[in-house]
Amino acid sequence: MTAAIRLSIILALVGGIGAADGVAQTAAEEMTPARVRAALDGCVRFLLADQNPDGSWGGARNAVYTFTGDVWSNPETHRAWKVGTTGLCCLALAEFGDSEAAKQAVDRSVDYLLAKAAVKRPSDWDTMNCWAYIYGLQALAAANGLPRYANTPRCEQISVVGQKLIQRLAETQSSSGGWGYLEFEVPRTRRLQWATSFTTAAGVIALLDARAQGFEVDEALLRRAVRGVQRCRLPSGAYTYSIQAIADPRTLEWIDQIKGSLSRIQVCNLALHMAGEEVPAEWLETGLGHFFREHRFLDIARNRPIPHEAFYYNSGYFYMFGHYYAARVIELLPPEQRAACWPRLQREVVKIQQKDGSLWDYDMHAYHKPYGTAYGLLTLGHAARDQK
Repeated sequence: MTAAIRLSIILALVGGIGAADGVAQTAAEEMTPARVRAALDGCVRFLLADQNPDGSWGGARNAVYTFTGDVWSNPETHRAWKVGTTGLCCLALAEFGDSEAAKQAVDRSVDYLLAKAAVKRPSDWDTMNCWAYIYGLQALAAANGLPRYANTPRCEQISVVGQKLIQRLAETQSSSGGWGYLEFEVPRTRRLQWATSFTTAAGVIALLDARAQGFEVDEALLRRAVRGVQRCRLPSGAYTYSIQAIADPRTLEWIDQIKGSLSRIQVCNLALHMAGEEVPAEWLETGLGHFFREHRFLDIARNRPIPHEAFYYNSGYFYMFGHYYAARVIELLPPEQRAACWPRLQREVVKIQQKDGSLWDYDMHAYHKPYGTAYGLLTLGHAARDQK
């Protein structure tokens, strides 16, 4: 397929949507530099105002009825979520927070991660500590690249704690090669059995980002995770939710269909590409095309209080996660295709920004606004940086 043909396809996929979901086709005109800059500034403003005194974000407060069960009564669950949320906020401000206040917020959050990131597994069933390891590591990798930390005691600590998080990922890697946030299999074992494609792909990306910053990453650890993601890919281009011995799409309305896999497609394609696997350009372009064309299924699920109650078992927390990794996939495209995709992606983020600058997709104690806003800042920041 020639570059010209590929460009025409992606333009058709991006520009030809909107009538079904009420989104105007003039997204490029709406997303002016001034509007995007205001959205970016709003994200930063919210994160600076929302940071806890100890340098973290989030916490065990403002619970809704869907999060009052046994899982969320475990203090270690909240420690894991606070570290994961703080990691995302630290990563976002380290990359796209230019002010002195943002730098100070990064410093406080790095110090929090250095002290708190190596959390424990909450219970035999609850394994949400994986998110603390993944985003804690990715944040520390970003911090390790900050010139102001070079040859400082903080830099030495970052190296030590980052390696500890890599070791924790190795110790908690499932028998299928990946990571998951719950353990459904019985009997429940020390080494997990259940893993998801998207958690594993996010782990691969964090490990590769860390390796790029000089951390030592065991190749066998990485290859097992990459093989796990590979096994999830279906002929349709979707990725199964779980890592299975034999990938199974099940019924036509299942989560493993394209319309239930919109966000997973982006992170999994990105992880495989970054890991050096053969990922044809058509995979990236088609995956983004699905993302934009079927975006209404993410819109419908966003803000719903019960997970997986929407069409194709989509859940609200797919929304911001998917847009961040879609941004990193778009960066891999040729310039003409990037220019066509950025305004559409920006609009899907800017349209949900709240008056206080926050973005959120799934109500979850005090974590949802800071993690959603961090994803939003990362998404808009990657786009704005490429558009300069």
